[in-house]
Amino acid sequence: MRIKDTEIKVVLGDITDFKADVIVNAANNKGVMGGGVAGAIKKKGGKIIEDEAVKKCPIGIGEAIFTSAGSLRAKYVIHAATMGMNFETDETKIRSSCRNSLKVADELGVHSIVFPALGCGTGGFPLLASAKIMAQEVWRYLREEGSRIKEIVFCLYDKDAYDIFNKGVMKYLEHILYKLQNGPFTTVDAIIEVADGIVIIERSNPPFGLALPGGFVDYGESLEAAVKREAKEETGLDLTEIKQFHTYSDPKRDPRFHTISMVFIAEAKGKPHAGDDAKALRIVKLNEIEKLDFAFDHKKILEDYLKIKH
Repeated sequence: MRIKDTEIKVVLGDITDFKADVIVNAANNKGVMGGGVAGAIKKKGGKIIEDEAVKKCPIGIGEAIFTSAGSLRAKYVIHAATMGMNFETDETKIRSSCRNSLKVADELGVHSIVFPALGCGTGGFPLLASAKIMAQEVWRYLREEGSRIKEIVFCLYDKDAYDIFNKGVMKYLEHILYKLQNGPFTTVDAIIEVADGIVIIERSNPPFGLALPGGFVDYGESLEAAVKREAKEETGLDLTEIKQFHTYSDPKRDPRFHTISMVFIAEAKGKPHAGDDAKALRIVKLNEIEKLDFAFDHKKILEDYLKIKH
């Protein structure tokens, strides 16, 4: 499976045998390498790995450091602190240590990284839960950070663990990539109240026609921030006193694809003028709305709005 320019794999094998740029050690925050994955890495790669890790520690739980890989085939070992010396871990620690391992790998400029099941050995965390947490963090990191990593591998030592992780990682990412990304998409619309009525734009892009100012919510953006941005771009107005009116989710409301729109009622400051995606702008009196035709379901939205105004 590929996310942007990065190939994602789940494999059955021994992580210490990988000829990769980086392998990840499910570590404690002191750098001491005892049993589990850490013990296997130390046994095959040499005590020099532990010595380097201890010198760089202690680190915060959830943080990550790198060392040389000793006599392993990998170039580096990234030590992801999934626990302290009490050997207890949880979702937050696994999530942070996974993300910070990816950050360290990018800082090293490497192209391949191999993960074990973080938190599932000595930490005793459930395999399926770890798989989903790590899949979420890989997805979010690749989406947000623009990584140079070309290959991310999850390596499991036994068949049962592999089957669980393969389902937890690959099926989960397939759900995100091939189902959630197909929509529905989130949009916002604004009923901007001014002294003489409400602000309406004429769209310059299909679907053409009159419409409320609005548009798509960007990744990482709140609904409130999105409606303020879209209103500013399309009308030049700065929204004030915004409040949620209603959510519209009919799958056929938008002829392009399935969208869900949160509609806001707002007042505004500034002088209105047509901006991005707006061919023209006009102020419409409330008693004129019934006579006009609108794109999308904006006529329905405004009919609902008139009910609370009368």
